[in-house]
Amino acid sequence: MKSLFHNHKADFRENKSGFVRDLVIGLGDGLTIPFILAAGLSAAFDKSSFIIMAGIVAIAGGSIAMSLGGYFVEKSEQDHFKKEDEAEPGYDESKKARDFFANLDLGNELQDQAMLEREADKKRWSAFIDQYQLNQIKPDPKRAAKSAMNIGLSYIAGGIIPLIPYFFIADALEALKISAIVTPACLFIVGFCKSSITGVNPLWSALKITGVGIAAAAAAFAVARLLAM
Repeated sequence: MKSLFHNHKADFRENKSGFVRDLVIGLGDGLTIPFILAAGLSAAFDKSSFIIMAGIVAIAGGSIAMSLGGYFVEKSEQDHFKKEDEAEPGYDESKKARDFFANLDLGNELQDQAMLEREADKKRWSAFIDQYQLNQIKPDPKRAAKSAMNIGLSYIAGGIIPLIPYFFIADALEALKISAIVTPACLFIVGFCKSSITGVNPLWSALKITGVGIAAAAAAFAVARLLAM
């Protein structure tokens, strides 16, 4: 019998929030870094073909680096959770469960009944107790691989957007003009979505991310133009 205390909706919300976080991270960096690179190179080179080649190389390298970064962050959280959980002095799962039920002001009979149910599914009960008593949520062991894939793919998707105009316009500066409209618009959307994770004002989050991307691209363009003189 499934534990009545196992919250599938909580699992869904956790998985959904993790996916959105990965998506925002990957798209945000994927949009920004190739856009900055394209802006800088467009100031020094006339042909879009060179920008495309350099951009694809940057996307490939960036997606791998971001994927590995996301993977190791998640693995570090899993190892930290496991270490803290197992390092409790006098660690005893049964005692922890009994104390938890006692703190809920359950009578002895209900405590005994709950302990019997716990025996049928110890892993789920342990996760429930950690979440609601210790305010901890046990990380999904598959989360690291999922996070790496989500971030990597979203980085590639984001990185292609600033380069799209260069595929259709041979002149790099003309392509940059289109990219400079499309990319900030996408950054604004990503920044707006980011507020669902950070809890900050959506408009402020969107403007901040967009402003940083535009400022960095403008700086790259200006520096490259000066060096090309």
